[in-house]
Formats: sequence, structure tokens, C-alpha cells
Amino acid sequence: MCLLTSFCLSPVTSTTRVSPHAPSTQHLRDLARLRRVRDRIDREYERPLDVEALARGAHMSAGHLSREFRLAYGESPYSYLMTRRIERAMALLRRGDLSVTEVCFAVGCSSLGTFSSRFTELVGMPPSTYRRHAARATAGMPPCVAKQVTRPIRNREAPVPSRT
Repeated sequence: MCLLTSFCLSPVTSTTRVSPHAPSTQHLRDLARLRRVRDRIDREYERPLDVEALARGAHMSAGHLSREFRLAYGESPYSYLMTRRIERAMALLRRGDLSVTEVCFAVGCSSLGTFSSRFTELVGMPPSTYRRHAARATAGMPPCVAKQVTRPIRNREAPVPSRT
């Protein structure tokens, strides 16, 4: 797909008409496809999703989807998926009725190690510690407020806890 006419591989001849709206129209189509991919991740986060499956659904190659998704949303499709899974895991852990392992599998992760590492990276503490502290921290808060207050921080911005 060519977003800018001047970078297309096909030669532009004197008989070729280039519409000034063609790049923006194609760009809008690409953004709509990326939005559908993001919406699918939001809906189906608990299912086994990978970049290849998402790309097939959007009629793109996996590499192209990853590049365009990162340009549009600032993170890779996989990172976005894991953030959604961690957000849902945080809500389930706050409830307190499921173990960390049960939460891991409930949100679509197949590896407890990967889940715990990513959770710690985004939230700043391991899931077991979060489970113990979150119930006390959000006691009496409406669930919609608790979700907003405890939303994970993206792009490795969580402070690393000191071990002193």
C-alpha cells in the first residue's frame, strides 16, 4: 500500500492523474482497519490472539500491521493486547475471589511467568502483591472509579519498587 503518491513504485506518466485526496482517503481506510483490529483486541482479549491472526483478519501482513499499529497508537498490537489483559486482571484481582493462576488463564494468558512479568512491568508490583494491597486500597470505591484510578501505566513507566 502506498500512502504517498510520490513514493509509489509505479511510474507516474503524463497521462496518470493523481488526485490530491487519494493519499488521505487511503490513510483513512488504513486507520479504519487499524481501529477494527484494536476493537477486536478489546473484545476478544481473553481468546488466543496473535499478530498473525489479527493481520489475517485485517487483510495485512503481520509486519505491516505491526508497523502501522505502532505508528497509529504508539505501541505494538501485542503490547496493546497485553495491556488490555493486565487491566482485566487487575479488576479480577481486586475482587479477591480468584487466585493469580486463575486470573492469568481467565484473561487469556497461557504462561503464568509471562503474565507475572508483564503485570509487574506495567503495574509496578507482582500480581500476588497487588491482590493483597488492591482490595484495601479500593475498598468503598465504586468499580468504575477503581478501574480509572488503578489503570496500568503503559510503555514501561511503572516505578520500580526499591528493595530496601
